[in-house]
Amino acid sequence: MARAGRGGALGREFGWLWGAYTVSAFGTRLAFDAMPLLAVLVLHVGPAEVSVLAATGLAVGAVAAVPIGPWVEFRRKRPVMIAMDLVRCATVLSVPVAYALGLVTFTQLLLVSVVVAAADITFVAASGACLKSLVPGGPDLLIANGRLEATTWTTTMLGPPLGGAAIGLFGPVTTLVIDAVSYLLSAAGIRAIGGEETRPERVGPPPGTSPRLRADDLLEGWRHLFTSPSLRPLFLNTVLVNALIMAPAPVLLVLMVGELGFAPWQYGLAFAVPCVGGLIGSRLSRRLVARHGAHRVLLTAGALRVCWPLGLAFVGPGVWGLVLVMVVEFGLIACISVFNPVMATRRLTLTPSDRVTRTLSAWSITGKLVTAAVTALWGLLAAVTTPRTAITLAGLLLLATPLLLLPLLGQRPPRPPLEAPQDRQDPQGLAKG
Repeated sequence: MARAGRGGALGREFGWLWGAYTVSAFGTRLAFDAMPLLAVLVLHVGPAEVSVLAATGLAVGAVAAVPIGPWVEFRRKRPVMIAMDLVRCATVLSVPVAYALGLVTFTQLLLVSVVVAAADITFVAASGACLKSLVPGGPDLLIANGRLEATTWTTTMLGPPLGGAAIGLFGPVTTLVIDAVSYLLSAAGIRAIGGEETRPERVGPPPGTSPRLRADDLLEGWRHLFTSPSLRPLFLNTVLVNALIMAPAPVLLVLMVGELGFAPWQYGLAFAVPCVGGLIGSRLSRRLVARHGAHRVLLTAGALRVCWPLGLAFVGPGVWGLVLVMVVEFGLIACISVFNPVMATRRLTLTPSDRVTRTLSAWSITGKLVTAAVTALWGLLAAVTTPRTAITLAGLLLLATPLLLLPLLGQRPPRPPLEAPQDRQDPQGLAKG
């Protein structure tokens, strides 16, 4: 059973959800950049193609996921999560099979990226609603998000170097096989949560009675984000910051592995060691909120997290190059891991239960589309200029992103919305049907 110390017991159900997340996250981080590495090492593609691979999967997957959010909103979340795990397992496993047969192609990698991206969005949206039903709110929700954040950085710290070693010893698709298996174990963990999940009830006319209702369902998540004075600045800032951090990643991979001669295990190590900062930050976030308040922590950590990436423009070969990347990533990750649990808690707290899935889908879809567009643009920029120039420009633009948080300065800490009666009567969503 997972326990939250002074926050009280989070319960067996959250323990299974946390365990499923841990297994899946470890598999994903073990396969850190496995497909871009496969494209570089086996298909011998350049920075433009690697960026296209990253961007296409995000963009097309996000578009495909647009109608899924409203569909998931009014269905039981755990069966959806299990289905998405199985879809991701089968899709990822197709790459090792094709590689063994000598049939792997760049087109297949693109298709796999698209399907996995759409399944990721759907899973994350459903899991957010599931988390809110298992841990309805208050300090426990921040504790739960802090634990998930700490797990993210623990698996990120351990996964890439182990994955790089596995690729070096057993071949470029080894980690993809493990990733596929991790999705199966995640599905088993979600299934083990047990209980009978209540099917959410739609308020108003039944689905399909009018085209306008379907359109409203599609847009409800974005409407909630853009009409909330507390969520809108966080949404815009987070989407842009994440895009400018992620877009240069394929370019940095090409610079480090292709031009500066770092081995895959060294590249993985450079991003694994700094994840200690994620463990520190995720543990500090709750204490900082207790001492300074969530509002101040969001503003401070939100500004500090963008001060680091510009340093990646100065990476060079050898040991000092690795040390520079580790120092920059440590500072970046420590600030992100303070910011993320507080932001995720506020997002869930300020979103009524009957629109959590649509809101998280809208957030995720927008983030992936913006990241895809910026990634493609940065790949083109790196091809036209140099990878180092593209990384420098991203770092400079990041320094301006705290301006998007300025509307929060004059606001009081927001109050959570009133929930529907059924949410208060059955907060865990586990009532017998």
